Amino acid sequence: MTEPELYKELGNLTKDRDRWKENALYVASLLSHDSVKIQAKALWLLGEMGLADPPSVRDAVPSIASFCDSPAPLLRERAVNALGRIGRGDYTLIEPYWAELFRFAADKEAAVRLSFIWASENIAATTPDIYENHMPVFAALLHDADDKVRMEAPELFRVLGKRRPALVRPFTAQLQEIAQTDKNRVVRLHCLGAIRAAEQNG
Repeated sequence: MTEPELYKELGNLTKDRDRWKENALYVASLLSHDSVKIQAKALWLLGEMGLADPPSVRDAVPSIASFCDSPAPLLRERAVNALGRIGRGDYTLIEPYWAELFRFAADKEAAVRLSFIWASENIAATTPDIYENHMPVFAALLHDADDKVRMEAPELFRVLGKRRPALVRPFTAQLQEIAQTDKNRVVRLHCLGAIRAAEQNG
């Protein structure tokens, strides 16, 4: 099967959730494909499968995590995101790799830093308490040089504000200042949303 044909097959599988469980091993086998595009698609799909049915991807988690060390930014991005989705479904499956994810807050590629925030939001949605001693990492990302990263960083505070508002309160003043001064309108709105979530649930 050619790369375009295989990519199309994965695209069709993505839309057919009823076939996910029976195809999880097959998709995991594609992590060893020689195409970065196919590997990236497989990583993304395994993340979605892991959110829907965590046990179906249990055996693939170490292989997924190995891509966190890839020199290809796209594969680092997809691996981090997949661990986040699987971790939202069942944190215990990704727990051995969770602490290592924090190095991606300083990845040289903005897309990988963004993926780290997304992954953290996913995990925090179901396992919020583990972030108690790590909030300064996300506070620093509020000042990232990249607009998309700054737009997403407040969303972690919003997720936690709904679940553990006490974790967000020490950063309310910082969020308020950014909401008043950042040049990006979406950043300002997301900071206000994070403050509001903490206030409404506190």
